[in-house]
Amino acid sequence: MIALLLRDLRLAVRAGGGFGLGLAFFRRERGGVPFGVGPETGLLSRIAPGVLWIGALLACLLSLDRILALDWEDGSLDLLATAPLPMEGIVTVKALAHWLTTGLPLVLAAPLLGVLLSLPPGGYLWVMVSLAVGTPALSVIGTFGAALTVGLKRGGLLLSLLVLPLYVPTLIFGAEVARRGAEGLAVETPLLMLGGVSAGVIALLPFASAAVLRINLR
Repeated sequence: MIALLLRDLRLAVRAGGGFGLGLAFFRRERGGVPFGVGPETGLLSRIAPGVLWIGALLACLLSLDRILALDWEDGSLDLLATAPLPMEGIVTVKALAHWLTTGLPLVLAAPLLGVLLSLPPGGYLWVMVSLAVGTPALSVIGTFGAALTVGLKRGGLLLSLLVLPLYVPTLIFGAEVARRGAEGLAVETPLLMLGGVSAGVIALLPFASAAVLRINLR
């Protein structure tokens, strides 16, 4: 599992459009918000938590089709299916590699981008916490969508349509944690809900992804 993880991380760094693409989009999306809604500091401060979470969600979408498509194209996925490592372990490692190259950079960059969006000082920590708790769910759900669409021509658009509805609970609770934290309100309830969503997704979806991949590889 460690060897597979290191391989995927190296591929994400070497292959253009992997590592850093989501972070670059996240930054660009933040830069375009003032042009769309105006430079008023009060307005930017109110919408900053939701904007940051929407940006993180869209940034994750950019690289979902790369989770399994490259392995499918070069035949590596067939070899992995015959390896001693269970398919559930393979998809878990794929999701972890996607999070390390997409979700983790977003978590670390969120405070800086929050400054640019006039996020209240009390919100920096909670934006990071909400992204750290919620973005693993985005990667695991995205891996499930990638397993469903692997091998399909132009499956990227279908993948986005499939996973976007599944992302909605994570987006709602993640943005609510960030908003309440920025306003100095209690965050326990939405944070527990967000953690519950992530824990449930991480516990269940690797088995569903593995079952879908076995069907697609027959």
